[in-house]
Formats: sequence, structure tokens, C-alpha cells
Amino acid sequence: MKGLWTPAWMGRHLLALVLTAGCFVLGWWQFSRAADGNSISWGYMFQWPVFGGFVVFIWWREVQLARRRAAGEPVTEPEQPAPSAPAPPDAPVALGRPVRVAVRSAAGATPDPELDAYNDYLAWLAANPGARPADYARRTVR
Repeated sequence: MKGLWTPAWMGRHLLALVLTAGCFVLGWWQFSRAADGNSISWGYMFQWPVFGGFVVFIWWREVQLARRRAAGEPVTEPEQPAPSAPAPPDAPVALGRPVRVAVRSAAGATPDPELDAYNDYLAWLAANPGARPADYARRTVR
């Protein structure tokens, strides 16, 4: 428990207390504005206490995590998948994620001039990363 009374933790406790109190004060302020006739303040009146509750939730979670670490309990980490058997040297390289490959349809693709112009525009943007779209020379005005 001594770890929760260090200067760093005292700063965290104080920060959580100030943020929570500030959120509830802002909620009360929005309530007073809503009572005076500002209808949009009704939503904010409920929103600020939720923010304060979130601060308390994060603070509580961090305190519990620090206590588990101090007690020597294992902290649950995401499980890593077990390594698979090594592949033979002539096997294709398997990537960690799927790779998308563009495939044109074999069905009679009719030429689309708008699509071709758009693809030319995208290719120009990729070739000129610092350029603005307004600099594109083959731009058509409708």
C-alpha cells in the first residue's frame, strides 16, 4: 500500500479529485443555466457528471492495477498465439495479414471515361504528394 502514497500517486489522487469535483461543479452550473431557461444546458447537465464518473472509473482501475502489481499478482496481459512449426524453405511466405490484390473482372468491361479520368487524377495525386487538388491540370469543369 505504500506505493499509493508516493508523491507521484499523490499527484494522481489530487488530479482525479480536482477533475471529478470540476466535472460535478460544471454539471451544477449547467443545471443552474438550464433552470434559467437555456434548454441546451439540460444535455450538458447530464454529460458533466458522466465525465466525472469516467475519471473515477479510470482512477479506480489504475489503483487496482497498482495494488495487484505491488502484491505480485500476475497482471493479465493479452495472450500471444503459440508459435507455429517452421515452414519448409520452399514454402511461400505467409504474411500476418491478408494482402489485397486488384483483379479485373473477366466479364466484358466497358470503358468508362469518368472512371478513367478519376483513376488518372488519383495517380497524379499519388505522384505529386505535396500538390493541391486544384493544381491538377486535366481537371474538367462541369
